[in-house]
Amino acid sequence: MTTAASHRTAAGPNWGASWGRLLRALLLLTLCAIGMMGAARAADATFKDEELDQMLAPIALYPDSLLSQILMASTYPSDVKEAAAWSKAHPDEKGDAAVKQIETKPWEPAVQSLVAFPQVLAMMDANPGDVQRLGDAFLADPAHLMDRVQFMRKKAQEAGNLKANEQQKVTTQTENNKQVIIIEPTQPQTVYVPVYQPTVVYGSWWYPTYPPYYWAPPPYYYPGGAFVAGVVWGAAIVGIHNSLWGGYNWGHNSVDINVNRYNNINVSNRQITNNNNSFKHNPERRKDVPYRDAKSREQYGNKQQAAANAKDRDAFKGKDGQRDADRARAADTLKERGADPVAGREKLQGADRDKANQAVNRADRGGDRGADRDASASNRSANRASGSSGNSHSGALSGVHDSGASRANASRGQASRGSMSQHSGGGAKPAGGGGGRAGGGGRQR
Repeated sequence: MTTAASHRTAAGPNWGASWGRLLRALLLLTLCAIGMMGAARAADATFKDEELDQMLAPIALYPDSLLSQILMASTYPSDVKEAAAWSKAHPDEKGDAAVKQIETKPWEPAVQSLVAFPQVLAMMDANPGDVQRLGDAFLADPAHLMDRVQFMRKKAQEAGNLKANEQQKVTTQTENNKQVIIIEPTQPQTVYVPVYQPTVVYGSWWYPTYPPYYWAPPPYYYPGGAFVAGVVWGAAIVGIHNSLWGGYNWGHNSVDINVNRYNNINVSNRQITNNNNSFKHNPERRKDVPYRDAKSREQYGNKQQAAANAKDRDAFKGKDGQRDADRARAADTLKERGADPVAGREKLQGADRDKANQAVNRADRGGDRGADRDASASNRSANRASGSSGNSHSGALSGVHDSGASRANASRGQASRGSMSQHSGGGAKPAGGGGGRAGGGGRQR
C-alpha cells in the first residue's frame, strides 16, 4: 500500500532537480545582464592610461603648437577627411599659402591650419580610426590626456631620445607648481614634422598588451628618410607665419589660441577676441560622427542633432530652389530661341477665353432661335385650329424680337389645343397630320 509519505519521498529528488535547473538559469541570466551593463559602462568610460599612451605615441613629441592643433582637428573626423583629400590633390601646397587657398572652405579652423602640413594630414587620413579615438579622448578628458603627453615626453627624455637640435627646441619649465617639457620649432617660421618608432624613442614599452600606434611616413614627404635613434625628420615646412596659432597652458591643462596669428590666417567672419582665446568644440561640424562617451553626448549631442536637422531643412529648401533655377534657365533658353513660354501661355489662355465667349454667344442665339421656332410652330397650330391665320402671323413676328412673347404665345397655343381636345372628346389627332407626332417619322421639335 502506497502512502502519501512515500509519494513525497519519490517526488522529492525530481522537485529538487527542477529547482536546481531554474536557479542555474537565473544565475546565467544575471551574469549576462551584468556583463552587458559592464560593456555599456566600458563604452561610456574615459580611456585608460594604456589606451591613451597607445594613441599618443606617434605625436606626443610634436611641437606644442602643432600637437594642440592636431588634437583640436581630430574632434572633426569628417573635416579631416575632406582636408586630406584636398591636400592630396595639391601635394606641393604647404605653409600659410596653402591655408589661404582654402579659407572659404567650411572646415573648422584647426583642420584648415593642418593644410599647411600635408604630411600630417596624409598620416591622419591613413589612420582614421586612431584619429577619431584621439578626438574622443581629447573631448572626454583633455586635462588627463595632456598629463599623459607629459608622461611620454619624460619617458623619451629618460631614454635619451628627446633633445634640442637644429629642428626643435626642448625646455623644461614649471607651470602652476608642475614641471613640464615644452617643445617648439627652433626657427618659428620653419617647422619639421618628425616620425617616430615608438618602441625605440620611448624605450621599452610599458604596456605589452597595448602596443603603441605607429603612423608610417608618406614617401612623398619623406623620400629616402632613415631613422636615427628612432626618429626620421621630413623636409622642412617653411613660410609658417600664422598657421601655428595653437598652444598649451600646461599649468591649467587648457588649449589656448594665439589671437593675433589666428585672426591673421582666418577669414573675417571667424575673427575672435582675447576673451575667446581657448578651444571650444563646435558640434555642428562634427556632422554625423557619434560621440563616444556619455558626457560628450550630453554636452554636445543635442547641438549636433539640431545642426543635422537644420541641414536637412536647408537641403530640402535647396532642392526647391534648384528646381526654380532650372525652370528659369529653361525659360531663358527658350527666349533666346525666339520662344517666350510665358507669352505663349497668356496667348493660349486668351484664345481659350475668346472661344469660350463665342460658344456662349452661339448657345444664347441658338436657344433664342429654337424658342422662337417652337413658339411660332405652336401659334400656327393654334391658329389653324381656331381658323385665325392673322393672329398667327402677328404672333410669329413678335416672337422674333421678343422671345418672352413667343413663349407666351406658345403657352396660349397649348391652351387652345387643350380646349379643342376637350370639345372633340379626346379623339382629335394632333395638328400636322400623321407625320407630326413626336417620335414619328417627321422632324422632332
